[in-house]
Order: sequence, then C-alpha cells, then structure tokens
Amino acid sequence: VQLQACGGGLVQAGGSLRLSCGASGSISSFNPMAWYRQAPGKERELVARIISGATPVYADSVKSRFTISRDNAKNAMYLQMNSLKPEDTAVYYCNAISFRGLMKTDYWGQGTEVTVSS
Repeated sequence: VQLQACGGGLVQAGGSLRLSCGASGSISSFNPMAWYRQAPGKERELVARIISGATPVYADSVKSRFTISRDNAKNAMYLQMNSLKPEDTAVYYCNAISFRGLMKTDYWGQGTEVTVSS
C-alpha cells in the first residue's frame, strides 16, 4: 500500500487548509494512522493520531485548531487545519501502521508542504 499526501500550500495566518492522505489500498486494518510534520531545522513531530473507535490524540500546539479524521470507505485520512499560525509551517507527512501477528509495518506518504505567512 502506498500513501500520498496532498492539500498543502501557502496560506495567511488565521487561514485554513485541509490535508488529505490517500491510500492505494484498504486502510481498514491500519491502526493507528497519523499526521506528522517537520519544520526546517527541526525533528519530525507528531501532529495528530487516530485509532478507529478511540478519541484522537493531538499535539498540544494544535489542540482545538486541527481535526484529524479518516474515511475507511474512501481509503483516506484528513487533517483539517484552522487558525493556522506561522509556526505551523512545515512539511506534513501521513503515516499508517499495520500489524500482522507480531510484524509491524510503517507506511509513510511523501509529504506535503504547508507555509503560513504572517
């Protein structure tokens, strides 16, 4: 399965963007799925994580502004980003984990760039 992230772009502070992560196959067995981001000169960090049937988890810096969701029927995951700030500027990556027995597989999308201007 391949993941492809899209929806990034240039937006002014206070604006909104919706990122999408499409999968080439079924995501129903993927748990968790997540969005990470990496700003220039910084380490990759978790933005939000979603597990089917559980409450999503968010980084403190994005709580109440970002919403993660998934649509298993469409094999897609989304990140709605509102009230964007310049510090949200980063490359955003989607991630999915699957388990088959004891074997864990990590899938990563190619990243989509988000730039928030002040």
